Amino acid sequence: MAAPIILANISVPLLGAVNTAVVGHLPEPYYIGAVAIGAMLFNFIYHLFNCLRMGTTGPTAQARGAGNFAEVRAILKRALLLAGAIGVVLLALQWPILELAMWLINGSREVEYFAREYFLIRVWALPAVLGTYAVIGWLYGMRDARTPLMILFVTNGSNIALSLLFVFGMGWGVPGVAVASLISEYAGLVVGLLCVYRTLSRLPDDGLRSRLLDRAQLLRMVSINGDIVLRTFCVVSVLAIFMAKSAELGDLPLAANQVLHNFLMFTSFGLDGFAHAAEAILGEAVGRRDRNAFRHGMRVVFLWAGLVGLLNALAYMVAGHGIIALLTGIPEVRAAAAAYLWWPTLMPVIAVWAYTYDGVYLAATRTRIMRNTVIASFISFLIVLHFAMPAFGNAGLWAAVATFLGLRGLLLHLFLQRVVRAI
Repeated sequence: MAAPIILANISVPLLGAVNTAVVGHLPEPYYIGAVAIGAMLFNFIYHLFNCLRMGTTGPTAQARGAGNFAEVRAILKRALLLAGAIGVVLLALQWPILELAMWLINGSREVEYFAREYFLIRVWALPAVLGTYAVIGWLYGMRDARTPLMILFVTNGSNIALSLLFVFGMGWGVPGVAVASLISEYAGLVVGLLCVYRTLSRLPDDGLRSRLLDRAQLLRMVSINGDIVLRTFCVVSVLAIFMAKSAELGDLPLAANQVLHNFLMFTSFGLDGFAHAAEAILGEAVGRRDRNAFRHGMRVVFLWAGLVGLLNALAYMVAGHGIIALLTGIPEVRAAAAAYLWWPTLMPVIAVWAYTYDGVYLAATRTRIMRNTVIASFISFLIVLHFAMPAFGNAGLWAAVATFLGLRGLLLHLFLQRVVRAI
């Protein structure tokens, strides 16, 4: 199951890399910086509300493992309802969100101008993105990894093709990248809903009924998603602070870090594939109350995750300079990115444990521990950043990110036995 999920996940940072490459071959570094800031805002929002995926897979897998297919259906409907409500609220708040972001980020005038253009177009894709999160999370809980792969292939494939068309074919520049994202996100949602309808029609009728607005289940969903939102707020805040601090260093360091940020995205989304697989496989074991199956599945997931993390680091070591060259044709940006390449090369080995443990804890729906360990890691990130960046500049910024990722994995490992005993 993990292989299709990894392929699906890798398509997401591939899209970001292509968008960086598209604007990276325009004549000025501030085009890259503008897309970096605009994409960072959406990454913040999308990751923050990725609870719609993360909080759906585990409960769906548990309900499926228990044979409660009425609840399986109800979970999907609740997740879509929540996605629609959040999407409407975010659209209503788009101007305050944008103004707050521009106030917090100290970018150049050119970067801010094009980042605003990018945001005000792409923001209308939010309801589609959140709805797709709910659909994919539910499908993962059903142990269906191939359909999400197709959904993301349609979304990201059309996005890449349209970005190339709008920027190079029609000369739309940065707004062209945003329009491509807007169109492709709705295309992906339509495909996802059609696939879900087909899956629902094939589910067995277990004779049970589960109310959409069941108070206990809604409170459980809100509690799980609330913990995940707080956990994810810390995660996306690290990425946001990373880009904001990069902008303070100047347009060239910002452009270089945006190029290297694509390495981090490939790492995180690739390793997250094992977390998603763990949620589905281990969540089903939790639903059956099968502790031995849970332990066995966890060992297998960690074995493969560690291997892939090591191969990921080796790939960056061998091909890193070539990847940088593909992402930008500006010599100064290439040189600046190459100087810090060894940081994203180390990240897969450091981060693999945090990403994989996330899947274990989500499978068991032990989201409170996840929340607390991430908050502690985030505080450590801020402390390291405060002392290391003034002393070491960009290297200190990267060191703070490495501290955050490494400490997350360590803390989750320390609490693992408490989770296993509760099954």
